[in-house]
Amino acid sequence: MTPFSLLYVCTGNICRSPMAERLTRQRLDGSERIEPGTFLVSSAGTWGHEGSSMEPFAAAALLELGADPEGFVARELTGPQIEGADLVLTATVEQRGLVVGMVPGAVRRAFTLKEFARLVAAVEPDPPAPSPASATDVVDRARSLVDQAVALRGYGPRGAPGVDDVEDPYGAPLQVYREKVRDIAEAVDHLVAALVPS
Repeated sequence: MTPFSLLYVCTGNICRSPMAERLTRQRLDGSERIEPGTFLVSSAGTWGHEGSSMEPFAAAALLELGADPEGFVARELTGPQIEGADLVLTATVEQRGLVVGMVPGAVRRAFTLKEFARLVAAVEPDPPAPSPASATDVVDRARSLVDQAVALRGYGPRGAPGVDDVEDPYGAPLQVYREKVRDIAEAVDHLVAALVPS
């Protein structure tokens, strides 16, 4: 079974994308319905601070939500990372454009995090999965979910400009990081609820 690979992308890979990565790992690792190794979750930056630690306020905001920032090391985004991902979730629409510019074939599997969370909320839920679901079933479900999100893209009302963006908190006080990590956590919760069989 090939794992489902999820790649988060922001600018520097020291604030938004690592917060999303670690929150997603926390949610997935906490599920008894998922075999270890079913999902590979990583992150990178379009202008990455290669080798840097997570921004201290980002780490503090994550800790407050019970996620673990320890050991994080920033990476700069590369074409092979995008090519190897089943799903690429960016912090902003602009970053999604940069991802698709680097690897045009990623157009059908690159979304902003908020956009994808909104789209999967509209997907008709699958019937209850057997317990425990096999890793293959979970991965197949995740890949199908991406296809369904693509099909829904462009339908329904579009939000105001910027509605699908998570603004960069870099340089802001801790309170702003707390607000952004809550935004990210809400979207991640929608994502994980859709990926993990109920």
